[in-house]
Parts: sequence; C-alpha cells; structure tokens
Amino acid sequence: MEAQVAVAKVGKYATSESGDTVEVTERPRGGLSLVLADGQRSGKGAKAISNMVARKAISLLAEGVRDGAAARATHDYLRTQRGGKVSSTLNIISVDMDSGTLVLSRNSHCPVVVINPDGITLLDQPSEAIGIYAWTKPVITELPLREDTYVIVFTDGVLNAGRRYGQHLDVPELVRNLLASGVRAATSLADAILQRSVELDQGRPHDDISVVVVAIVAGKDGDDVRRMAISFPLPERWGIG
Repeated sequence: MEAQVAVAKVGKYATSESGDTVEVTERPRGGLSLVLADGQRSGKGAKAISNMVARKAISLLAEGVRDGAAARATHDYLRTQRGGKVSSTLNIISVDMDSGTLVLSRNSHCPVVVINPDGITLLDQPSEAIGIYAWTKPVITELPLREDTYVIVFTDGVLNAGRRYGQHLDVPELVRNLLASGVRAATSLADAILQRSVELDQGRPHDDISVVVVAIVAGKDGDDVRRMAISFPLPERWGIG
C-alpha cells in the first residue's frame, strides 16, 4: 500500500491572504502528520493565528508528542498567548506507522468524511475550536490502515459553499461519484472538491477554502521512493517578460 496526501486551498475573494494554514511533518517513529488550522475571521489576522497554531502543533508532533496531547497543548498555548479571546479550528491527520493506524484529531465544527470498504462515515461529533474555553479537547478517531481508505478534511469555506445562493455541497456524495467514475488520486479528489466549492460560490469564494485528502491505496511493487510535489501561484510582479 501507499499513502497519498493532497492539499488544495484558495483564499476568500478579494482578500490578500488565506486565513487557513496547512503544515506537514514526518513522525519520529514512522509515518507523517498533517495539520490544518483555520484562524478566526479572515485575512492577515486570521493567517497570523492559523500560522501560530499550525507551527505549535507541528513542532510537538515532530518531537513525538501524541496527537491528542499535541492538540490540547496547542489549545493551551493559543489560549495563553491570546488571553482566551481568539479561536482557531484545528485538525490533525496522521498516518501512524508505529500503530498501523490513521489517527484523526478534530477541533472543528466541520465534519470529516471517511470512505473505506465498509462505506461512508461522517465524523461529525460535537467539537469545539481551540483557544477559548479552558477544558477544550479534541475528538479522536483511530482507523486501521486499509487499502481503499479515503479521508477528506476541509474548512468552513467548503461547508458553507453556495449557501448564499440556496445551494449546498454534499461532499460525501461528490466523492462517492468521483470514485465511482474512476477518480482515485488524492490530488484529483482535492482539486475536484475545491473546484466545486468555488463554482457554488459563483467563482468568488465567500470564505477561505482548504481541502486535505489522505488516501491509502494500492502501491507499486518495488517502488520505495517517497515523493512530495508542491505548486502555488506567484504574484504577477515577479514575472519576467
């Protein structure tokens, strides 16, 4: 088997910076962890918060701190630094080679979609953003590493896409249709969810949109190479023409 990870994100329309931050690190005992943070509101202020949250969480995970403990410590850090007046959502998605599991840690009102050979599961238990209340803790879900498992995590730009126009994005249904049509790559799934979210907002996203897809799929025999690819747009002022 192999783990595929894809991230697709875009900022709120007419806003200089996205308030969402995604970071990734290798786990000391094998595997990797992704952190997705969505700072309160949008723009530069939200970006500063989500950067602070993501950096703290990723540093703890890289040191071998367990996911739940890292989420709680990050909450305590944000609450201390900002006096309990600023919030951020926080998702941690880990492919843990030590335990042979997918570990999903969630402090967000946005659900997590899990698709595996058993069907579709929506992880939507009540969960609070970090940074405000003293005893906030994450909702933890642990799943075995199984072939044909897909985990989709997103921020509220996806959750609320199209609502101003009386529409709603059914992420589980969209992903199920994509898989049925033969779309299997994590990058293709993430791009399709992002594209549909932007379409429902009529090309002008009303909030920052971030999508993270982790797929456990069949690997290629004899291919032990680890790969990472990153692509992001550069401002036109840096162009050479």
